[in-house]
Amino acid sequence: MSSFNAIAEPTITPEPTPPAAELIVTNAPWFPSVDLAHMRQAVRLDGTVTHARLRDAVIVAIDEVNRELSAWHLSHLAAGVATLAGLPADEIGGESVQLARYRRAVYYLARADVTEQYRDFDSTKSGAADAAELVTTIDADRRNARQAINDMRGVARTTIELI
Repeated sequence: MSSFNAIAEPTITPEPTPPAAELIVTNAPWFPSVDLAHMRQAVRLDGTVTHARLRDAVIVAIDEVNRELSAWHLSHLAAGVATLAGLPADEIGGESVQLARYRRAVYYLARADVTEQYRDFDSTKSGAADAAELVTTIDADRRNARQAINDMRGVARTTIELI
């Protein structure tokens, strides 16, 4: 006697798109707000990252970048620069490079945070390889963010230490 069992593959129901107002994370007055839809496209985040998780990661990233740029920001504010967009800088593609650098720092710190949350333990050989690959991605994202912050401040990217 033979039997046949059909098992349906699980389907992932996509999260509904939040209202447009919820896609913008308002920032401190001197810094630009962050558009979550633009971030998803810029750093290739798919629908597996929920809106709530992405929003939380972006808020943490904004806070980290703003704190790291605090002294730099206050010196420009004291010099009469009202916003990051008003800071004298080259424009490429119709936008200040400082705005692009700020966005890059926030996007990549947030993506590193989200990627860390999605690392999973898998005892198989392929699972260990996947986790190692994610560590490389996380490190690259953090490096990209640090470079963007250093570029904003005019600090060299290379750190040399004598042993």
